[in-house]
Amino acid sequence: MRRMNDITIDFDGHLDPAAPAGRPARGGRGSRLLLHRRWFSPIQRRRMRHATVALLVIGGGLVFPAWLVRSGTGAHLYENLSHEAIALSGRAGFRVEDIFVEGRTRTPRDQIMNALRIERGDPILGIDLAATRQRLEEISWVKSASIERRLPGIVHLRISERAPIVLWQNQGRYYLVDREGQIVGDEIEEYADLPLMVGEGAPDHAAELIDLLNSEPDLKKRVKAAQWVGDRRWNVTLDRTSGGIDVRLPEDEPQTAWHALAGFDRDQSLLERKVTLIDMRLPDRLIVRSSGGAEESAIAVPLKRKPHPGKDA
Repeated sequence: MRRMNDITIDFDGHLDPAAPAGRPARGGRGSRLLLHRRWFSPIQRRRMRHATVALLVIGGGLVFPAWLVRSGTGAHLYENLSHEAIALSGRAGFRVEDIFVEGRTRTPRDQIMNALRIERGDPILGIDLAATRQRLEEISWVKSASIERRLPGIVHLRISERAPIVLWQNQGRYYLVDREGQIVGDEIEEYADLPLMVGEGAPDHAAELIDLLNSEPDLKKRVKAAQWVGDRRWNVTLDRTSGGIDVRLPEDEPQTAWHALAGFDRDQSLLERKVTLIDMRLPDRLIVRSSGGAEESAIAVPLKRKPHPGKDA
């Protein structure tokens, strides 16, 4: 936990060592019991009665004629009353004191605070929950977020983070991409073992690529990179050595071809030969090119794909 913008932030249940002296210990179940055991003095109870009026106004409990609310004068009056009610609730003790964040592992803390736009002492009923959640979900690491008030003074935030599955190289830079094709960030140091892909539009097909590679784990271990070609198919480079083997997969049923390649390697040790290219785009055969430049054709019976003339190139 740390202090940011003059407010105590509890990230994932770790107590801020800089919290004011005398504050009750929080964390785990204790943090939930704190509100239930709080003792309100007569003055605080009187303030809470005053704040009830604020809650009614903000929650729409005070009924205005529909025609009045829709009119310019009525809308202005309602807005003024809402502002007054929020200010009244703050004076009654409904002010932000703490923020608790669950689910954060990678999301930068400063980005969370910038999205929240909350400071200590702000009226807690004045927080626009929908707008705040929308800003939080605009953070690249955040897949989804929920935010709620826990009166009188706690804001509870729960986020679900994105999980990178592949690296994307584009214009000399590297980016983390999740299953939905969302670019998460460019701090890749801890994700160097993820598969690498290149090509314009490749992030939109990241899940497809990972599912393809995962279907043959032994073959996946030999993958150096994958290139999305012509916005329709994959070229996969095998072996983490200079040059490697270029495998050209078909546009249609690439997983069938991937399984066939794994089968050829198991049965005929195809990848142990001195080959530089394996072309699997034809429906009934594959073409193998050796390092010496010679080519040989082999009937690829396991492919079982219907021909689509003119589609592969």
